[in-house]
Amino acid sequence: MKHIIILGDGMADHKVDRLGGKTLLQYARPEYMNRLAKAGRTGRLVTVPEGFPPGSEVANTAILGYDLNKVYEGRGPLEAASIGYEMQPDDFAIRCNIITLEDGKIITHNGGNLQTEDARILIDYLNETLAKPINEKEGCERVKFICGIQYRHLLIIKGGNKHIVCAPPHDHPNEPWRPLLVTPEPGLADSDTVVSDSVADTSHLSPTETASLINDLILRSQELLAQHPFNQARAARGERQANSIWPWSGGYRPSMKTLMQQYPQVKTGAVISAVDLIQGIGKYAGLRIIKVPGATGLADTNYEGKAQAAIDALQTDDFVFVHVEATDEAGHDGDLDLKLKAIDYLDQRLIKPIFEATEQMSEPVCIAILPDHPTPVEQRIHVNEPVPFLIYYKGIEPDAVEHYDEESCVTGSYGLLRLQQFMQEFMRIN
Repeated sequence: MKHIIILGDGMADHKVDRLGGKTLLQYARPEYMNRLAKAGRTGRLVTVPEGFPPGSEVANTAILGYDLNKVYEGRGPLEAASIGYEMQPDDFAIRCNIITLEDGKIITHNGGNLQTEDARILIDYLNETLAKPINEKEGCERVKFICGIQYRHLLIIKGGNKHIVCAPPHDHPNEPWRPLLVTPEPGLADSDTVVSDSVADTSHLSPTETASLINDLILRSQELLAQHPFNQARAARGERQANSIWPWSGGYRPSMKTLMQQYPQVKTGAVISAVDLIQGIGKYAGLRIIKVPGATGLADTNYEGKAQAAIDALQTDDFVFVHVEATDEAGHDGDLDLKLKAIDYLDQRLIKPIFEATEQMSEPVCIAILPDHPTPVEQRIHVNEPVPFLIYYKGIEPDAVEHYDEESCVTGSYGLLRLQQFMQEFMRIN
């Protein structure tokens, strides 16, 4: 039995008055999700452990069966792995958005839908203007920026301390940004924190020093980015500017076993995603990264290309993880129509061809479909709530659930699973 997980990031939602009091999944009535729910078994899954933020880095890692208390180091190190940056023992890697600020507020977390080719110019500019040496004698960089995809980038701080509090920008749309600047963890003395035994004492930063450094970079980036010709041209056209960095979710290099080490039935596996974070999780999990041309992480992504890549991977791999970001981005933008369209695209342009192809394969394939967390369009942020899931394979004894949505799956035969239990149940199917 081969296994494939198809994940619609942030797909789950709340009831919306404009939709007659239905959730988006109830209103959209996705044909193939409903078909597989009716033919398979369903349930709900708690994807975020107590005390953790409801972010994709947490939820996707938990879905793949990892104990966050043992492996969690934030988004930064995961995205470093995806980008191909080899973290050193003294590296503190932190996700670095380029965002849009207006009138003292965070307007978008994505820099006005910043494209990678434009972002690369801005990242190079920031490296020229903001990179700092640890001291004049050593001459090595304290700070450097690594270009990622679209608005998602990386900030490396040598000797930086992870015991800080950062605000994910997508959780604070239309809120004042100054109260959201970085602070040291409350109740933790600087002397109580350790960066790494391999870092020279002279290069250690305390939580207070790390927070102060990041805040200084944020403020200076706003001055510098406002002067850049790219933003000046955008301003002249009346478009949103990519006018501030916003670092968040940092950590050190994680220690994770591969899926092959945890599940003997998985000999090889692949991950298909346009998002650095998911590729990074996949790399640490021992999965080969498949990059699909035209995969954007938005609603205009190459669904057909991702579907075909998954079908091809199932010819050789035991396990495939397909991630689609579009539903989450539409939720963050508060765009109801776009999120409905993204659900339909996911259903018709990705799930349908994968299902039809796997039904013809000689070796049976077990399919799971779920989101990682809800991103309600009327809140525009991630929320920590159980998500609906379905599991289907030829010969499975179906339960009584006939539709795939947040309410129907409450009565599913899997009940309410927690964290690693999903992967354990999924991989038990042979």
